[in-house]
Amino acid sequence: MSVNKLVIVDDHPIVVQGLSTLIQAEEDLHIAGTFTTGNAFLSFLKEAERIDIVLLDITLPDINGVEVCKEIKKLSPDTKVLIISNHSERSIIMQMLQHGASGYLLKNASSEELVRCVHDVLAGRIALSAEVTAIMTRPLQNELKDIPHLTKREIQVLNMIAAGRTSASIADELCVSQFTVETHRRNLMQKFDASNTAALIKMAAEQKLL
Repeated sequence: MSVNKLVIVDDHPIVVQGLSTLIQAEEDLHIAGTFTTGNAFLSFLKEAERIDIVLLDITLPDINGVEVCKEIKKLSPDTKVLIISNHSERSIIMQMLQHGASGYLLKNASSEELVRCVHDVLAGRIALSAEVTAIMTRPLQNELKDIPHLTKREIQVLNMIAAGRTSASIADELCVSQFTVETHRRNLMQKFDASNTAALIKMAAEQKLL
């Protein structure tokens, strides 16, 4: 039976200890090292003969996990990366997978899920814990909403708001009262169900209306 060399990179000693205990119970896995900073691990990786898989946290004290993941794939393309994180945002999960991670699980995953994900990644599969799979398969909020119907004037006002224009300057350019512009602004917020201007601009951009 071939033994896979594994490294743990996490700045929480209790997490490292817990992961180490789980991994040590697996006969086909050998812990080649544990690190609490990204740079210390990358220095080790440059000299290491072979590392099969890295269990990597995203939040490290010295360097972002995204950068560590990119460096791993540069220094040792065959080394698999399994992210173990508290970050449950879909955008972060996507970012890590796009930068070469082969799997992603949250720190509240069960020990069985962890072991399964490690073996799946080593077998060349993409491994996601159940909760991460649920996050990835949920439709995005803006996918659930129909694109609101806007009048030509509302589109005009929306683009000016996105450009950072004030209601007064928009009113001057369109030759309407400031009250009319404020009414358009309120209607836009209502149509997009936006709580503030930043949210309005973000949603309009997501719907490709800007």
